Amino acid sequence: MTKRIGMVLAVILTLTAASTAGPHSPRQFFGGWQKHKQHNYHFRTFNYKPHDKFAGYKHHYVINFPHKPGHNYFYNPYTKQYWGRCPTKTDGKPQYSLLAEKDRKGKIDEIPESAFPKPGPLPPIPESDDGATIDLPPDDLPEEPTPVEK
Repeated sequence: MTKRIGMVLAVILTLTAASTAGPHSPRQFFGGWQKHKQHNYHFRTFNYKPHDKFAGYKHHYVINFPHKPGHNYFYNPYTKQYWGRCPTKTDGKPQYSLLAEKDRKGKIDEIPESAFPKPGPLPPIPESDDGATIDLPPDDLPEEPTPVEK
């Protein structure tokens, strides 16, 4: 019995190591929703490789604000700016509003609604130069409702 458990664990560890190995890891993926501990919003990570040979991942955040329903906003923690948004319901259609450089700000409430262009094609993966575009986040929304601040 103990030998069998050891063999099962060895197989699981081998499969886990193989699934996280370099050349077969996904180019981009999203984490699960988390509620910010101090502010009134939920966020998830957007993990990406700028190119196929990149070791590890870089990340941005996708943020869902209760006072701005209908969109998920992308935040770059390296530049500390919001750079665009996508609708929360896209029906699988590639829709993204990429902010012009001049309209990118560190606080979402500093960006007027008029700064967001009509949704268009998906933008490139950040820092990429091969034409690969970002994926849209999963279509789920945070399970725990965040109260709207008054």
